[in-house]
Amino acid sequence: MRIKFNPKQALFWAFVILLLFNQQLSLAQAIQNAQVATDVSGRVVDAATSQPLANVTVKFTGSNIATSTNKAGEFELNTIGSYKSVIFALVGYQSQTKSIKPGQSTQLNIRLHVGQTQLKEVTISSRHGKRYKNKDNPAVELIRKVIAHKNENRPQNADYLQYDQYERLGLSFYHLSPNFINGGFFSKYKFMLDTAMVINGQPQTALPVYFSEKLSQHYYRKKPSKTIDILTAQKQINIIKFLDTVGLDIYMNRMYGNNIDIYQNNIFIITDQFLSPISNHSPDYYKFFITDTIQVGNEKLIELNFTPRNKGDLLFEGKILVTLDGHYAVQGCELNVNKNINLNFLRSLKINLDFTPYNGRYYLNKSDVKADFGIFRNRGAAVFGERTVFYTNYIFNTPLDKQFYQGKSSQTLPTANNADTTYWLQHRTDTLTKQQALVYTHINKLEGMKSFRTATWIASAVTGGYADLGPFQFGPIGNFFSYDYVEGLRFQVGGRTTPKFNKTIYLEGYTAYSTKSSKVEGELNTYFSLNKTPFYTYPNNYFRLSYIYDVNVPGYSYSITNNLDATLSSFYTGTSDYFVYSKLFSADYVKDFENHLSLDVTLSNWDQQAAGTLLYLRNDEANTPVNNLTTTEAGIRLRYAPHEQIIQGTQYRRTIYSKYPIINLQVTHDFKGVFNGSYTFTDFNANIAKRFYFSQLGYGDVTLLGNYLMGKVPFPLLIIPPANQSIAYLPDSYNAMDYLEFVSDHYVGFNFTQSFNGFFLNKIPLLDGLKLREFLSFKVLYGGLRNENNPLYSTGLYSLPTAFSGQNGTFALGNTPYIEGGVGIGNIFKILRLDLIRRFDYLDHPGISTYVLKVSFDPDF
Repeated sequence: MRIKFNPKQALFWAFVILLLFNQQLSLAQAIQNAQVATDVSGRVVDAATSQPLANVTVKFTGSNIATSTNKAGEFELNTIGSYKSVIFALVGYQSQTKSIKPGQSTQLNIRLHVGQTQLKEVTISSRHGKRYKNKDNPAVELIRKVIAHKNENRPQNADYLQYDQYERLGLSFYHLSPNFINGGFFSKYKFMLDTAMVINGQPQTALPVYFSEKLSQHYYRKKPSKTIDILTAQKQINIIKFLDTVGLDIYMNRMYGNNIDIYQNNIFIITDQFLSPISNHSPDYYKFFITDTIQVGNEKLIELNFTPRNKGDLLFEGKILVTLDGHYAVQGCELNVNKNINLNFLRSLKINLDFTPYNGRYYLNKSDVKADFGIFRNRGAAVFGERTVFYTNYIFNTPLDKQFYQGKSSQTLPTANNADTTYWLQHRTDTLTKQQALVYTHINKLEGMKSFRTATWIASAVTGGYADLGPFQFGPIGNFFSYDYVEGLRFQVGGRTTPKFNKTIYLEGYTAYSTKSSKVEGELNTYFSLNKTPFYTYPNNYFRLSYIYDVNVPGYSYSITNNLDATLSSFYTGTSDYFVYSKLFSADYVKDFENHLSLDVTLSNWDQQAAGTLLYLRNDEANTPVNNLTTTEAGIRLRYAPHEQIIQGTQYRRTIYSKYPIINLQVTHDFKGVFNGSYTFTDFNANIAKRFYFSQLGYGDVTLLGNYLMGKVPFPLLIIPPANQSIAYLPDSYNAMDYLEFVSDHYVGFNFTQSFNGFFLNKIPLLDGLKLREFLSFKVLYGGLRNENNPLYSTGLYSLPTAFSGQNGTFALGNTPYIEGGVGIGNIFKILRLDLIRRFDYLDHPGISTYVLKVSFDPDF
C-alpha cells in the first residue's frame, strides 16, 4: 500500500533544519583506530578521453572488501589486513589489477581501456523518424528472450540458496542556504557538514542526519517455501531522535527499495510499484533500442536502452546489459526516471544494479539507490538518501539441517548491537569514506550536548504532541483547545508517565472543561506492563484499568479509539446534533505476539446518557424518557497482521501499508443484572482489509466486514454504521450517510477504493502536465433489523429518533442495501483531493443529499 507523507512528516523535515541552526556546538575530534590499516585512494578515468569514470568497482584482490568510484572518479578503500593488490572493474572496460604495499597508504591514478566494441550507437532517435513499433523490432525480440529466461536466471531458481548481505543507508540535507551556513549561528558547528558529497554529479555541501549499517545472512528453501534472515550486526546514528529510529529505518528502506529484483514484474520503491523493464508485459509500456554490442573478455553483451511510452506513468528509463551466451541474463542495469513522471517532491532517482558471474550465471552483487526530494524541483533545501547493498558468498543447493528451516523467518543475534569498530573494519563489505566514518563521531558528540538535547526536546514536543518532563509527559498538545456544538469551547489538559517514573506502572489521563455545557470531563488509565515497556510502544503486554467520562458521536465506540477530537472539531454538512455522554469503566488485558497476532480481553461497564437533541424514549404509550442506559460486557478481540511493519509514534503506531491482509475478529457478551446491566446480548464482529497492487493501474483497497447481534436491545445498543457528515473524506466511513441515520442487528459490507495513480489523466492533452490522480470508491452495506429489535413491532424498546427541527431521524436498515460510489481527483497542487460521492438508495430520507463533495488534505509522493 501507499505509504502516506503526512503533515507531521513535512513538519519534521522543515523543523530539523531549523533546530540545527540554533545550537551552540563545538568541534568534535575524530576517534582514530589504533590499528594499522591498508589504505588505497585515487582516481579512475577513461584511458582515451581522460574523463572520470563513476561506479567503477574497486576491490582488494581475494576479498569481498570493495567500494566504487563517485561521479568524479574518486575512491577510497581501507581495511585491516595484509592485501597486496587491488582490482578495478567496470562493465564495458578491461579490468586492471594494481599491486600495493600492505599496511601502508597508497595513491593510485588508474586509466581503464574500453573493451572490444563491435557495434556502437546503432539506433538514432528522431521525432521525424520511422514510427516505433514492436513488430520486427530486434530490440523487442531480444527483450522477449530475456523475459522467457527470467526464472532460470534468478537465484531463487535453486532449491537452496545462501548469501551474505551488507546494507548501508544514509540520509542528509543539502542545498542549505549560504546565509545559514556562513552565519554566526552555524559557524560553531560546521564540523557536521560533509563537503565532499556528490549528488546528481555535482559536489554538494550536505548535513548528515541519519546513518545505519547492517550485516545479515539470508537462507532460502524453494520447497516448501521458506526464507530466513538473520541480522548479525547493526549500528545506527540518528540526529532526529524524536522520531522512531526503527520505524524510520523501515520506512527509508521501503522508500529506497528494500529488495530490488529486476526479474520481478514490479519493483516497489518510493511508495509505489514500478513496472520492471523486463516484466512479462514490458513491451506494451516501454520502447526498447539496441544501442551497443560489447565484447568484454570472452563475454559478448548487448546494451539495451529503454524509455516509457508515456512519460507520466510509473516507469523507468535507462539501460540494461544482456548476455548472449544463450541464457540472456542481465549483467548490469541502470534505472532512472524522467522529469514528467507522476511523483511529487522527487528531484531524481538513480538505481544501479551490478551482477557477478557464479557457476555460469549472473547474480546480483551490488545494488545502489540514490534519490533526493524537495518541495521545489530546482531550488530550496532538499533531502538526499542513498541505500547501498552488497550481496556476497552465494552458496547454491547446499541444504542445512531440517530443523534450521523451522526457525523464525526474521532473527537477530543477541550480539548484533555489540559489534565494535574493529569488527566492522574486518566484516564490512564496502569501505566508508572519511566523512561517512566521522558521522558516528559527530552525532555521538551532539547527543552529549545540552543545547542539542534542548532542541530535540522542543522538536519532540512539536512533532509528537507531548512535552517530556522526565518522569511525566505533558499533552497531547493538539487537544488543548477545541470546539463543538454541544460543549462550545473546550479546554483540555493531560499527560502520562514514562519509564523514568516506573517501568511497570504507567498512568495516563486528561481533564477537560466545556464552556457551553459547564461540564468537567476526563479520562484516567492505569497500565501494569508485564514486559516493562510503555503502553504506547510495540509490543504491548499489559493490564489496564480505565475510566472515561466524555462526549462522543453515536456509532463511534470508545472500546476501539476515542475519535472525539477528530469528529467534533470538523466542519459539518447538513444538520447533526446527536451526541452521547458516557461513563465507561473498563479492565483490559492486551498482548502482542511476535507474529503480529494481538489479543485484547475486556471487561467494561458503560453508562450512557443522550445529549444534544437526541432523546431516549421508551416505546410505550407515555413515551417515558430514559435518563441512563447501562450495560456490562465481556469481550475478546483478535487482530492478525502477518508480516506487518510499523512506524512507532508517540501516541499511536501506524502500519506501513503492504500486500498482506489485516484481520480483526471481536466477540462481546453483555450481562443483564451485573453492575446494573440492563440487557443480555452477544455481538459478533469481523473484518478483513487488504491492498491489491495492479502495477500500472495503481492499487485497490478492499475491506470485507460483517456484524451480527444476538438478543433484544434498544436502538443505542444496535449496530450503528460509521457515518460521516464532516467535509473531509474518510475512507472507512460512509461519506453520504448522516450520523445515526441507520441501525441494524446484522449486516455484511464491502468497501472498495481504487487509486489509478494518474494512469488515465496522464494521457489527456493539457491535463498530463498537472500530474493529477484518479480515484474510484464503492461501498455497499446490506443487512436488516429483526422484528424483535424494531420498536414498530416489539415492545420494551426505545423509539427511533424522528425527523424534526432539521434533524434527519433514525431508520432501520431494510432489505435494500445502502450503496454509495464516488469519483475523486487527487494531487491537486500536490496536497488536495476532491471526491464527489453519489448516494444510490434511501433517497426519500429527510435532509439527505444525493451528491456530496468531500475534500481532504493529502500530501503524498
